[in-house]
Amino acid sequence: MSKALIIGAGGVANVVAHKCCQNDKVFSEILIASRTKSKCDAIKDSIKGSKTKISTARVDADNVPELVALIESFKPDIVLNIALPYQDLTIMDACLATKTHYLDTANYEPRDLAKFEYSWQWAYRERFEKAGITALLGCGFDPGVSQVFCAHAQKHHFDTIDTIDILDANAGDHGYPFATNFNPEINIREVTANGSYYENGKFIETPPMSIKRVYNFPEIGDKDMYLLHHEELESLAKNIKGVKRMRFFMTFSQNYLTHLKVLENVGMTSIKPVKFQGHDIIPLEFLKALLPDPASLGPRTKGKTNIGCIFTGKKNGKDAKYYVYNVCDHEECYKEVGSQAISYTTGVPAMIGASLVLTGEWRKPGVYNVEEFDPDPFMDALNKFGLPWKESFNPDLVD
Repeated sequence: MSKALIIGAGGVANVVAHKCCQNDKVFSEILIASRTKSKCDAIKDSIKGSKTKISTARVDADNVPELVALIESFKPDIVLNIALPYQDLTIMDACLATKTHYLDTANYEPRDLAKFEYSWQWAYRERFEKAGITALLGCGFDPGVSQVFCAHAQKHHFDTIDTIDILDANAGDHGYPFATNFNPEINIREVTANGSYYENGKFIETPPMSIKRVYNFPEIGDKDMYLLHHEELESLAKNIKGVKRMRFFMTFSQNYLTHLKVLENVGMTSIKPVKFQGHDIIPLEFLKALLPDPASLGPRTKGKTNIGCIFTGKKNGKDAKYYVYNVCDHEECYKEVGSQAISYTTGVPAMIGASLVLTGEWRKPGVYNVEEFDPDPFMDALNKFGLPWKESFNPDLVD
């Protein structure tokens, strides 16, 4: 029986809290903390009939002393960072100061630079080892489950993996002319950055959204998808030995791309401060304030997501193909926890990863990515807690 501190109060944090309460054999008590305590209270009030004790608090995740004080007061066994990627390092610092296990769902990026990579967090490895605590990085779906899928394929279906294509399709319709399914600021920074893929031991950079493919996704159909740079490629390049090529694709509608291009052309996606009526404002932060809150999309969104990995390689000297994926229904997610599938597919893995650290199955001192642990208990838990996976041994490949 363990205590968990959940930092954040958006759509993903809502799912994490609900799922921790469903797993009350591991999570005996949770504290939900955010800059806006009323949002934490709303999550608490939405959870009915749980044996898990729930409390709420206010905390500024940019303030290390404030984080330390909250951790020392509550004494959690693990901190789940479901806040913004900008706050990863301050929360890691607080966990180091209090010798508390740490988990997040996305790697660090500076607020003033649209660049996300693991180097900043990997630099904490020795300090976490000396403190005797675990930091589990990127334990959402992608990153997160996508890497567990890779570890699963490597363990059970291949002697050597040659190629990995990670495909993320969202066929949901929320009815708005333009909205993002997770934090608009992070989403737009990610999409407008240069793409990249890994081939023959190095990363090759591409202009944003310049490589397009069409793929027929199970239960969704044909969708346009575009090559992006995505953080899990960086860790998989270190941990999937011998892989020759890796790519990440995400689907976007033409409507989304048209709106985004117009906003980009007029400067609304910029993260450089501009003067407005005597004040410095960051256009992207102002745009975020105008767009629908992703947490509000749940009751409006219909359709499904499909996220998975396609592999090629060798098994017993023969060519092998393998596709493992999850299909998630937006409306079913909303019925269960009051959030749409994008939040659900991120929140469920965060709870699973935390539970495996707490039970000791995924616990060792240091800083780790999820593919560095045994995938089997995680894959079993996906089926148990709402993200069942499917597989094909003769999938269509991406050209």
